[in-house]
Amino acid sequence: MTVVDFHARLVPGATEPENLLAVMDAAGIDRAAISAGGLIPLDRLAAQIDEGGRAEAAADNEGVRRAARRSGGRLLPFFFADPVNDLSTYRSEAVDFKGLEISPAVHGGRLDDPSVHDLVAVAETAGHPVYLVTVARPGAGPRDLARLAGRFPRVTFVWGHCGHHGLGLAGLDVLAGCPNVLAEISGCLTVTARRAVTRLGVGRVLFGTEYPLQAPAVELCKVDALGLDPAGRSAVLGGNARRVLGEEIR
Repeated sequence: MTVVDFHARLVPGATEPENLLAVMDAAGIDRAAISAGGLIPLDRLAAQIDEGGRAEAAADNEGVRRAARRSGGRLLPFFFADPVNDLSTYRSEAVDFKGLEISPAVHGGRLDDPSVHDLVAVAETAGHPVYLVTVARPGAGPRDLARLAGRFPRVTFVWGHCGHHGLGLAGLDVLAGCPNVLAEISGCLTVTARRAVTRLGVGRVLFGTEYPLQAPAVELCKVDALGLDPAGRSAVLGGNARRVLGEEIR
């Protein structure tokens, strides 16, 4: 079985991506989808999740691209886009990436904003999945993601962490009727991950780690705690990611 981490972050510093690859080896993770990390301090991110706000913070997408090239194919780069500033860059560089991330927690805004729609339209053309964590603010919650997914039925959306607070049961109910939305379960409670399997089906659930904020072993234990049969466990740990990413992994 090939294990694919659908959500890890590449943090700034000279120790990456070697440290990430070493952590993956220790945990038995074969490949990982990576986005830029460290855009804003964690205290500010936590405050923005609770209170709102926008950071004029540019992601090091070029660093992510370089790290992926150095990884021998093990790291799959996602473009982390600020809807206000990054449309033209994403459009011109999409061919070098495997997916798109949009973050209302970092960059603020609403999912019905035309700038978000423009980014998703580029992702549709590129064949990219769109990773997105909803937050409890007008225009950026699960119902807003459901409407966005309905507007772009040919795009696969990945609901990061099953929402921002670990207990996104209501969000799962909202998104269950959106077949092009999958749930990524890093950081959420086991009860939420189990509900994701029940409500969405095992084919719509993705393993992730949220490295370096979470220890991969914790997330692997959570998958084990779900009590999946071998086929379901294989799907969550890698098969679904392979399908979403269009990756042939030997």
